Amino acid sequence: MARGAPLPDRPTSREFRRLTDLLRFVAPYRLRVVGGTLALMVSASTVLALGSGMRYLVDRGFGLGDPHILDQTVLALFCVTVIMAISTYARFYFVTWVGERVVADIRKAVFDHIVSLSPGFFEVTRTGEVISRLTTDTTLLQTVVGSSASIALRNTLMMVGATVMLFITSPKLTGLVFLVVPFVVAPIIIYGRKVRVLSRLSQDKIAEVSADASESLYGIRTVQAFAHEVEERKRFGARVEESFDAATARVRARAFLTGLVILLIFGAISIVLWIGGADVLAGSISAGQLSAFVFYAIVVAGSLGAITEVVGDLQRAAGAMERIIELLNTRPIITAPALPKHLPQPLTGRIKFDHVTFYYPSRPETKALDDFNLEIAPGETVAIVGPSGAGKTTVMQLLMRFYDPDQGGISVDGIDVRDVVPEALRETMGLVPQDPVIFSSSAAENIRYGKPDAEDAAIRKAADAAHATEFLDRLPQGFDTHLGERGVRLSGGQRQRIAIARAVLRNPVLLLLDEATSALDAESEQLVQAALDKLMVGRTTLVIAHRLATVLKADRIVVLDKGRIDAIGTHAELIRQGGLYARLAELQFDQPAGAKPEAAA
Repeated sequence: MARGAPLPDRPTSREFRRLTDLLRFVAPYRLRVVGGTLALMVSASTVLALGSGMRYLVDRGFGLGDPHILDQTVLALFCVTVIMAISTYARFYFVTWVGERVVADIRKAVFDHIVSLSPGFFEVTRTGEVISRLTTDTTLLQTVVGSSASIALRNTLMMVGATVMLFITSPKLTGLVFLVVPFVVAPIIIYGRKVRVLSRLSQDKIAEVSADASESLYGIRTVQAFAHEVEERKRFGARVEESFDAATARVRARAFLTGLVILLIFGAISIVLWIGGADVLAGSISAGQLSAFVFYAIVVAGSLGAITEVVGDLQRAAGAMERIIELLNTRPIITAPALPKHLPQPLTGRIKFDHVTFYYPSRPETKALDDFNLEIAPGETVAIVGPSGAGKTTVMQLLMRFYDPDQGGISVDGIDVRDVVPEALRETMGLVPQDPVIFSSSAAENIRYGKPDAEDAAIRKAADAAHATEFLDRLPQGFDTHLGERGVRLSGGQRQRIAIARAVLRNPVLLLLDEATSALDAESEQLVQAALDKLMVGRTTLVIAHRLATVLKADRIVVLDKGRIDAIGTHAELIRQGGLYARLAELQFDQPAGAKPEAAA
């Protein structure tokens, strides 16, 4: 799939019933919904009451010329207006509060679910697309719950009520109105389908803009390093223009639909008014009846127009809700078992890979590991080396149960990792990745990520062990210094030492080092390696390395090639055996393959 292409898993929603999925989020606040609904009904009723008041005012107040009746009627209309104002305030408050609360709950539910999804999900889904669902789509739902739904319901009630009052006021004129209704409604329904399609297209284009912007900003250093700013501006500008064109087409269609509604409805009212005026002159109905009929007809027309206005919002929200529910219904590949087992306490750290074969979801045709067998004794340090793409990191990801093997099994202290709650399994591990993630918070909070309840003294001790204190104390606010998004204020080596401090603070039984010293200079590497050597004592340690100099002290070295084990042994044994490891050593140490390990070191 080309970069910036939309995901194919977003079907268009053509049914408002998708909005019923909102009910489970609205249900906890049913009392406020009831309050808002009652206020809405009172508000709609007061509008309808104005029509009867107008009829009374014209026929009795003006017709009889009685100032007393005029005063009473105007006072009654004012009281109705006060009730309308109070009920409108209550409706607006309750409905808006529920809208904000429901969307906040949806955002939390979506985020809570997203962080539980397996890494395989993010291999085939753009992060920017997910963020768009979390922000743009939920904002559309807020518009519906906090505004559009209330407007639609209020105007529906007023339209129904005004229609009933039309029949009561003049059945003849009402019959004439309903004769022209099919000619008014049919064009609206037909053209409304086009508006719905354009609304969804506009929504998808906005999601693409968000996804593209996220990719560019996440990789801003690469963009600038390759002087790619002009191309990125052009590409993003093209996306924005596509979004604008889609939005313009949607707005044009909605504007035409609105104008069509006004033309058809008020054109029909004008014809009915002409006929009604003739009836007044003929004495068939009173002027007050005609005034009330016109008022109710305008209410019906205005309500229908308002409903047409919010139909677009409801259509877009239906699509947004469908995509959010689709995301919430995406089940994580890695889940806790129905009857989980508990790891032994204390954990010794014995690891066994038993005939493991694995394919990545994004590369189902290529074996990342092929019949991989390895047993690691408690407290043993095992290094995995090999060329890029050999499957080294895959071994570690399977052990952490980011994925499950397609064949074979993995056990810790004799317990299959699939029988353990994933969080409980990972709590026994401390990871130092090749590309550590630094969060947008203080240095202390980044280290505390390894153990959320750790005290400041423990954090400083962990930083000391990782040789991070020396540069952290030089920061403007020391350990409380904000490190910027993705640790932009730190060098690569400093970020690596923060990650090492996290692992030290966690005090894990299983230590996982994925090129843990790759970003350090020679002096820092010696210091950190000394700290890691001390940390590794008494722990089962799995080391992934490209540089062979970092694994010379490992108890065993596993050589991987194309997902299969090529050889296992110590550095000296593997050098004597020749083969892939000896060739790698010759290339890295710039010496004959038969050189002594001490010389290589």
